[in-house]
Amino acid sequence: MSALEDHAGNLPGAWMVVQWMGAHVFKVGEGEKGKVFAIFADRTNRVTLKCKDAETAAFLIEIGAAEKAPHLPRGGWAAFDLDAVDAEDLKARIETSYAAVCATLTKAEQAKLSEI
Repeated sequence: MSALEDHAGNLPGAWMVVQWMGAHVFKVGEGEKGKVFAIFADRTNRVTLKCKDAETAAFLIEIGAAEKAPHLPRGGWAAFDLDAVDAEDLKARIETSYAAVCATLTKAEQAKLSEI
């Protein structure tokens, strides 16, 4: 597992599942209701992350810092090339994605995360 995947997996309550043609999909929340916050696709050497809002994603795509997330065209998702973006920047973007997704969890799920 790469250092970026380790970083995603070490966030409170985060877990990983392999799905969607072998992608490493990181989620937060319990079981079937877990919500995706990072998708590492080996075939394309990209990570798909949720930005803090749709405007930020659109801006990053417009300036060429990211690409449209092919399977998540709405909701502020963007895909980043693992070779073209600095690892420290991607770690910060992973944390932003995680925080944005955590904010959509129920208050009870959020409370559980704060206990971890």
